[in-house]
Amino acid sequence: MSQYFSIHPENPQPRLIKQAVQIIQSGGVIAYPTDSCYALGCHLGDKDALERIRRIRQVDDKHHFTLVCRDLSELGTYARVDNRQFRFLKRAMPGAFTVILQATHDVPRRVMHAKRSTIGLRVPQHTATLALLEELGEPLLSSTLLLPGEAFPMTDSWSIRERLEHEVDLVIDAGHCGAEPTTVIDLTGEDPLLVRQGAGDAALFGLA
Repeated sequence: MSQYFSIHPENPQPRLIKQAVQIIQSGGVIAYPTDSCYALGCHLGDKDALERIRRIRQVDDKHHFTLVCRDLSELGTYARVDNRQFRFLKRAMPGAFTVILQATHDVPRRVMHAKRSTIGLRVPQHTATLALLEELGEPLLSSTLLLPGEAFPMTDSWSIRERLEHEVDLVIDAGHCGAEPTTVIDLTGEDPLLVRQGAGDAALFGLA
């Protein structure tokens, strides 16, 4: 059965944050809130945890996983970012956006898009999530908590625990969580491409 942590949305308890990170580092899968909606997360280097998320989401190796980063400088370690792309990122992040970029060699191949060698990246604007990332000291490998056959992501922490109590190791409740996934923008081409309209305003990338 999964554990359930109630973390203060503005003043996250250090003890609970440390315990959550220990669960991640020991191979756990967590359900956690962001500034857009709930996500599933695990350690970037943990192959088994990654496969557990794939099974929960029922996605294949063409699914774009996301590295949730503390800040833009960390994002730049895991993706190739030129000056044009950086201007877009600086304008939109932190915020409810996921951008698709070419991955660097610091990203394990198993988490990249199988054919394009790309990865999704984002910097959230959520105090509890940022505290978790700061304690972890590296990006959290994530995927929107959108279950097979569902039209919208899950947003209620207790419902998530009831539904996934045998699938995840921890559910974090940190107050209000949005109901829309991130807006996804592909920045690998000459111009930004809107892949999914979500919570973020695509106009920040010059898109309607």
